[in-house]
Amino acid sequence: MQLSLAAIFLGLTVVSAAPTVVTRDEPANCGGKSYTAQQVSDAIDEGCSYFESGSDVNSYPHRYSNYEGFDFKGLDGPFQEFPIISGGVYTGGSPGADRVVFTEDSCALAGTITHTGASGNAFVACEGTS
Repeated sequence: MQLSLAAIFLGLTVVSAAPTVVTRDEPANCGGKSYTAQQVSDAIDEGCSYFESGSDVNSYPHRYSNYEGFDFKGLDGPFQEFPIISGGVYTGGSPGADRVVFTEDSCALAGTITHTGASGNAFVACEGTS
């Protein structure tokens, strides 16, 4: 009976140690402009594709240094930023004010940020990013 209880306890311990799943399907509101979860995911997919292939479009994606000190769900950098725009994915031209930020190691969504409402060339968090 002791062996059975030990096995159950070990099984519970292993189950509780499962890694946290980082989602990529969160909507965003950046300075009054709303993006669906699908738009956020599409922007990350596009930015990640460029990053992993070593290419870019108009210098995006590029390293995001997080000078503003966002928490980004406790994720560790380094991070990349890529424009998120209404009506499709960014393919060049003006990047607009809004960005998705993702991790370099797994392309996990770290957060969404915007120049709208920020001083100079700084960023502020979009709704849901801390």
